[in-house]
Amino acid sequence: MSNTGIQSRRDFLNLATVGAAGAAILTPAAAREARAQAAIAAVAFDGFAIIDARPVAARAEEMFPGQGRSLMTAWRTQQFGYAWLRTMGRQYVDFWKITEDALAASAAALNLELRGGRADRLMQTYLELTAWPDAVPVLQRLKSAGMKLAFLSNFTAPMLEAAVRNAGLEGLFEEHLSTDRVQAYKPDPRAYAMASDSLKLARDEIAFVAFAGWDVAGAKWFGYRTYWANRSGAPADNLGVTADAARPDLSGLAAFVGV
Repeated sequence: MSNTGIQSRRDFLNLATVGAAGAAILTPAAAREARAQAAIAAVAFDGFAIIDARPVAARAEEMFPGQGRSLMTAWRTQQFGYAWLRTMGRQYVDFWKITEDALAASAAALNLELRGGRADRLMQTYLELTAWPDAVPVLQRLKSAGMKLAFLSNFTAPMLEAAVRNAGLEGLFEEHLSTDRVQAYKPDPRAYAMASDSLKLARDEIAFVAFAGWDVAGAKWFGYRTYWANRSGAPADNLGVTADAARPDLSGLAAFVGV
């Protein structure tokens, strides 16, 4: 993993202390170019682009004062490392199990005790998450314009369903596209293919909204037009492709997809 890639994932872990970051780089020309191609009929979202995970970091700091950030950095790095290794090795387990295993390994590496139900409390936080403040009005606008909306996420379906209930997002999304369906984590092409297969649309009719730079690359490699909701102000990964548009939030998404 490159230093840039590691840093981008560390930036994610600092969300509890990071506000809106970075200047918008979505331009009118980018929006016009998107509209000049095949009309976008659907938007697929990475889970973290909609779901606000900062409460996990807050709970980690509450449990381990002064060490919560270190735990989150190790946990997230291990979480995605395990996901990618298991995909490469064809040893799939779902993202809940990945997250449990990554937490245990990270706490052990930092000599942090997870006794007294601490592991369960940290894991439970994932089922208590809600949406980022800007997400609901944007989703409602897209839905009202006739866009099909779907999660395309490493999260399990129950994790996604919990966030939808918590945030009051019922009725906005198509059936959730969890990597459990294909037993391969993003950026494996099998994961991205779920959107075009399930929604029965061509790749250029789908916009993908990424949270992480590596997910931008995976979606672009697959052929989706890609909007980066770069909420942590992370630097772009050096993977040979860039997002078609990027902002520190979802404020430019409607214009990007032409509604």
